[in-house]
Amino acid sequence: MMRPVPAAPVSVPDPTPDLLQRAAAVRRAAMGLGRLSDAERRQAVEAMAAALEAAADQILAANQADLEAAAADGLAPALVARLKLDAAKLAGGIEGVRQVAQLPDPLGVRQLHRELDQGLMLERVSVPLGVLGVIFEARPDAVMQIASLAIRSGNGAMLKGGREASHSCAAILEALRAGLATSAVDPAALELLTSREESLGLLKLDGLVDLIIPRGSNDLVRFIQDNTRIPVLGHADGICHLVVDREVDIDQALRIAIDAKTQYPAACNAIETLLLHRDAAPAFLAAALPAMAAAGVSLRGDAAAQALGVSEAASDDDWRSEYSDLVLAVRVVDSLEQALDHISRYGSRHTDAICTTNASTAETFLRSVDSAGVYVNCSTRFADGFRYGFGAEVGISTQTLPPRGPVGLEGLVTYRYWMRGDGHIAADYASGVRSFTHRDLPL
Repeated sequence: MMRPVPAAPVSVPDPTPDLLQRAAAVRRAAMGLGRLSDAERRQAVEAMAAALEAAADQILAANQADLEAAAADGLAPALVARLKLDAAKLAGGIEGVRQVAQLPDPLGVRQLHRELDQGLMLERVSVPLGVLGVIFEARPDAVMQIASLAIRSGNGAMLKGGREASHSCAAILEALRAGLATSAVDPAALELLTSREESLGLLKLDGLVDLIIPRGSNDLVRFIQDNTRIPVLGHADGICHLVVDREVDIDQALRIAIDAKTQYPAACNAIETLLLHRDAAPAFLAAALPAMAAAGVSLRGDAAAQALGVSEAASDDDWRSEYSDLVLAVRVVDSLEQALDHISRYGSRHTDAICTTNASTAETFLRSVDSAGVYVNCSTRFADGFRYGFGAEVGISTQTLPPRGPVGLEGLVTYRYWMRGDGHIAADYASGVRSFTHRDLPL
């Protein structure tokens, strides 16, 4: 998560002439990019991956400089975990870029094909959004993900990473633009913002930027929504829950809980609260207490959980907390309905899961939880664009309207209505000279 935006009012300045010029250059490049063929955009993304490999040493050195600065500044462990970019993580990011190159073209897809009258044809066809403005936390690998998705979907992008990752982001973007320089895509389609003033100025670039995607805290999302006329795709907190039902395979549930909490605790799809049915809680905690302790997880429980061995008390704040760390809140519930009520009250509509052997209970859970991801008998850590087969993601949306969940290529396109006629005029239909056929044709 990014550091919370201060509660005090912040004056959002007008964009500087320099920022306006750079944004206009991104928009011009995006217009040209949107006209390129599938093969040209695919080759551009492949070139970006190759350039990242060629610049691997420089990127890792830049990340080490960021890590050293973070250590000197006392950066929180969760942010350090997101900031760190070792050789394996970089290689994984590059593989994600290559996967994006191989995904089906999201552009030019005909969604509607209708004859309105003889010689008057209507189509609805997918097209790029235009220019994306993405503000994200101290995760330099996000630059690779967002840039590859933007180019593949025909969009320009203005990227603003956390200051903690400034060296890493700059090195990665330099490599990406070098790759684009060997393709049909204008490297100006990607732009990196480096200061708080520029990120604030981005909020006033309506007309040049078509969508803002904030990846950070609720405070950040709210601040952006309150201070821009540009549409915002909000990724709020990741307060994810795992429910252990009364009818459950204890060993399976424990394995899932351990993975969902410890596999990468700094991730927004890691669980923060465990809801145990009263009938299953004694057996589950008997196995979970030593296993969680061995994994380094600190448990905070309600009175019922404490009576079963959880040593630290949970407060109401714990149910609302995204720890992004090896801390897990535990509550004992009397029923599935009580668990659903808890999720409805405290959840962030990110990802929630249940462990149960009862098919009816599983179906009720799937149909009742209003989250972007609702899982049965699997880890919440699967809430990820790469794992969904999207290649990568620009972020996870927790809003109700689409796109929802991990946002990949299909979330970065819109559509236009194209109509072709032969001198047709509306007056002929108003007067009854002509009439509509409204005949659907093959897509």
